[in-house]
Amino acid sequence: MTSVAALQMNSGPDVRANLAAAGTLLETAAAQGARLAVLPENFAFMGIADADKRGVAEPDGRGPMQEFLADSARRLGLWIVGGTVPLSGAADGRVAAACLVYDASGMRRARYDKMHLFDVRLPDRAESYAESAHIAPGATVVVVPTPVGRLGLSVCYDVRFPELYRAMVAQGAQLFAIPAAFTAATGRAHWEVLLRARAVENLCVVIAAAQTGRHPNGRETYGDSLIADHWGQVLARRPQGSGCVVADIDLQAEQRDRESFPVLRHRVLGMHTSCTPMDEGHE
Repeated sequence: MTSVAALQMNSGPDVRANLAAAGTLLETAAAQGARLAVLPENFAFMGIADADKRGVAEPDGRGPMQEFLADSARRLGLWIVGGTVPLSGAADGRVAAACLVYDASGMRRARYDKMHLFDVRLPDRAESYAESAHIAPGATVVVVPTPVGRLGLSVCYDVRFPELYRAMVAQGAQLFAIPAAFTAATGRAHWEVLLRARAVENLCVVIAAAQTGRHPNGRETYGDSLIADHWGQVLARRPQGSGCVVADIDLQAEQRDRESFPVLRHRVLGMHTSCTPMDEGHE
């Protein structure tokens, strides 16, 4: 078994303060034996206005947020999934919501840009979001080998699009990182059921790290960071407040269950077409 961690934060517009808080949580994760830790979406910056992320965006490969992740990984000997970092580079001035992975030597191993952008008006509420106004969407599925297992990367709103997770499994994913800043309203309704569904339907571990509570910009996020195994069982969770949850995951058990319960091979539609005829057995 291997230990992994999900970190929960209440980030604001002060990058330095956010990085200090993240550093403390990463130290806690390492002290509890985690080999890989996932920070939440917007861990280093949650501005007062949505456009503020343009002002703190870093060029790819350098800047305080990226240096913090590399230095922390090296110092703690810990693989770190850096939630999202605003990276500049789009021709129209928008930023990428980039999920960056650093290994235990501080080397960056992967970058995933959030694909699905939260452009919604919440039903029956005077609450709306338009992420695409300031964020440019990504277009590439990313799975990165780690000492913990093959890790598929996704961010927040991505969790509502199961085809992304199928694509990651087709690339060999054994676990998913899902850093998020779910709204309080959608979190209460959908957060846990979506996370456990992604775990169950793909027979993959889920590590979901969330923002929590009321932020300086007035937004309220749901929290409830959790780690679920491939069978959908919640191994550890933190409902509210900043903190760290750690759990042992068993990828050998995951592989055994994939072999004895071969649902991923039984799909009729999609990338895998080998299946048991329907009249020979049902769940």
